[in-house]
Amino acid sequence: MALWFSATAVVPQLVEEWSLTSSQQSWMTMSVQIGFVCGALLSAISNIADRFSAIYLITASALAGALFNGLIVTVDTSPETVMLLRFLTGVALAGVYPPGMKVAVSWATTDRGFLVGILVGALTLGSALPHLLNAFPIFGEGGMPPWRSVLMASSWMAVVSAVLVFLCVKSGPGLASSAPFDWHYAGKSFLDRPLRLANFGYLGHMWELYAMWTWVPIFIIASYQQAGWSLEAARLAGFSVIAVGALGCVLAGRFADKIGRTSVIIVSLVVSGSCCLIVGLFFSSPLLLTLICLIWGFAVVADSAQFSAAISELSDKRYVGTALMMQTSMGFLLTLFTIHLVPLLVDLIGWRYVFIFLAIGPVWGIISMAKLRALPEALAMASGNR
Repeated sequence: MALWFSATAVVPQLVEEWSLTSSQQSWMTMSVQIGFVCGALLSAISNIADRFSAIYLITASALAGALFNGLIVTVDTSPETVMLLRFLTGVALAGVYPPGMKVAVSWATTDRGFLVGILVGALTLGSALPHLLNAFPIFGEGGMPPWRSVLMASSWMAVVSAVLVFLCVKSGPGLASSAPFDWHYAGKSFLDRPLRLANFGYLGHMWELYAMWTWVPIFIIASYQQAGWSLEAARLAGFSVIAVGALGCVLAGRFADKIGRTSVIIVSLVVSGSCCLIVGLFFSSPLLLTLICLIWGFAVVADSAQFSAAISELSDKRYVGTALMMQTSMGFLLTLFTIHLVPLLVDLIGWRYVFIFLAIGPVWGIISMAKLRALPEALAMASGNR
């Protein structure tokens, strides 16, 4: 998952080299999101994730993503070429994340939320790694690291992951047998009420998550620059704000299995939504800003795995992969709007108030989860701990 933000992390270098506009900066992340949506929708309609080995699919997809990301470094690139290759990287990542969740839940007994929480925690830490690579000039002598080295290191990480999955990972005893082709099941995610509410909650979560992950590291850099603080410290803070979410995912998964899926989701949404409202007030105080962002980073993704666990519990066991593909494709499609809107609002109103609109997502998610909690079907989640 280091491939996901490999270009986003080096936006400051790309701005300096190519004079990127704010719109082009957004597209460095949005092109990956679009690719992921296209790949996930194709997989959902064709039931690829349920008709073929998840292990082979993850391995091949990770290698393909590493190749497309590496080509950015090795070919004569322009911003337009980079966006095309980032799109293809996103298509490949659609074969990594949802099938990975399917493998995780195949090992679950009463700890489904915890196992998916570990997986999403790994996704979170992996997504943060390019920011860590970019925090220190480990590939050069002083200044910002060469952006090509950061991207190439991310590609090699994906190659290592493909080898690990192929050699070391097996599907668990809970994996259903291969399902027959049925393109109609892709639409059931929004026709069945419990699945629809779980997906609505996920959409509220995604409204906030990737806009936060994309722009808060840049927001922190702007705050540190205004205060005359170290840029290396700002980039390290950006990494930490995303990476701390890995701990949030694991702890939330452990608690969700014991006290209830929707309970943990609602608490996470309340905390992250509150951070949306207040974080801009601390723009002129980098230390306090970093502390608020760390709390936000912990909570903003803590509920992510629980939405996926809920979908796996509420859907037909033969088509869990398809249901997860459909969920993630719709969520990542929504992120395109909020990722693109943030820099436009920065130009209009500045950093101080720009994140307030992200609180719309947590509010919508809380309402959806409260409705799901009231349904008798919710007892299928977390061994009856709804």
